Amino acid sequence: MASLTRDDVLKAVGSADDVTIARIIASGATITELAEAQAWLANDEPLINAGKPLATGRARELVDILSELEPGEDDEPSPPIAPPE
Repeated sequence: MASLTRDDVLKAVGSADDVTIARIIASGATITELAEAQAWLANDEPLINAGKPLATGRARELVDILSELEPGEDDEPSPPIAPPE
């Protein structure tokens, strides 16, 4: 199966910076592995409850990369910048 292309990544991930896109492509992952990683990010609890093994290999690497794109629960929005007076 062929490695991911930039278009594949943009279709699957939506907006991502060039560095992240390059990291995803450089992982050597396939579109199937990218879909698996996205499934884990979106639905980890149901997958664990269904007895699915945790993502491994390239899919695990993609989970790590993609999780950096999502704001964490601890991330607070930046305060608005006050206009100069």
